[in-house]
Amino acid sequence: MLTQAKKLGDELEQRKADLAASTQAAIVDVLVRKTLAALNQTGMKRVVVAGGVGANKLLREQLDRECATSAIRVHYPELHLCTDNGAMIAMAAAMRLQAGREAANTEYAFDVKPRWPLDTLV
Repeated sequence: MLTQAKKLGDELEQRKADLAASTQAAIVDVLVRKTLAALNQTGMKRVVVAGGVGANKLLREQLDRECATSAIRVHYPELHLCTDNGAMIAMAAAMRLQAGREAANTEYAFDVKPRWPLDTLV
């Protein structure tokens, strides 16, 4: 997007809406195609859309349309629950504290685990 914005130069201010719309369309197209490819590869007939992207109206419309043609059910959280992953990370931390796996401290130091399996929370 930055590359395209730079190419627009002085026209950027007048073309911001076009740039945003075309970026959104490209992202939605990729997400829908990759989701359909994953469903096709796995044979699954249900998909759950989670996180902030679940609030995107265009994504919901296109995914619903494409999945309906293959009898695939799509599940979305209610819009007010479509938050970014920070909320999910906070929930994982709360579950670890509640399960006694970690003790709260005031140092705010922790090991970074980018692929932390959620099944280790119990």
